[in-house]
Amino acid sequence: MTTRINTLRSQQQGRIMLSSKPFLALGLLGALFASHVNAHGLWTEQRRGNIEVVYGHGAEDNAFKAQKVSGAWAYDLQGKMIPVTVQRLEDHARLVPLKPPAVMSVALDNGMWTRNAEKQWINEGRSKVPNGTDSIHTFKYSVAIYAEGAHLPTFNKLNFVIVPQTDPLKVGAGKPLPVRVLIDGKPAAGIKLIGDYRSAPDVVSAETDAQGLASVIVRNEGLNIIAAEVTLPVKDNADIAERGLFTSLTFVGEAHHE
Repeated sequence: MTTRINTLRSQQQGRIMLSSKPFLALGLLGALFASHVNAHGLWTEQRRGNIEVVYGHGAEDNAFKAQKVSGAWAYDLQGKMIPVTVQRLEDHARLVPLKPPAVMSVALDNGMWTRNAEKQWINEGRSKVPNGTDSIHTFKYSVAIYAEGAHLPTFNKLNFVIVPQTDPLKVGAGKPLPVRVLIDGKPAAGIKLIGDYRSAPDVVSAETDAQGLASVIVRNEGLNIIAAEVTLPVKDNADIAERGLFTSLTFVGEAHHE
């Protein structure tokens, strides 16, 4: 009888452990998804003659909903706008300017996200999530500079932007590039800059001063991705408590010669 009772107890404990695993998995997924919502970046790369929008973290290149790209702007050497089409593919977006641009920028609206009572992140504002807690609206921006001597536009469509203070294509790998960071068009102090977002996405290279200025070492002869992210409080909003912003500046460190 004692053996039978012990066996039943073991079976019951096994069922409890098994039944708890889905909840543990949900918790882990929730934590991972929170990271997914907040940590991923945005930039563009030239691949096989196309300008592709990349959504990822470091070396990751993740699929995303192309309709989340909210705008793209292309400019010639004089800073005049070039018409550009956003080609919305199944797992990402492609930018198709009417002619080769000197400068291009892109914006992605990742939407509002709220953590519900089960600690899961829901793609809705707080007012639509019963007992919702954390809530954030995330936006991603990127600027690419392709041509030496390009006249930079004001980037007034980007709420968070890294603006080079000298031509980044003329600096060279291993040398400092002065930049200014703007949030909503104003210099932003205390912004941590990641000098090599693809290879070292968590390593801070510089921090902006009171005028939003910083100096970042150009890391690569190839594609450089300088990035920054910030979370800002939002007041008197029924749907979100925070605004999450990411921005990147991309350029090639050394000209390629055949």
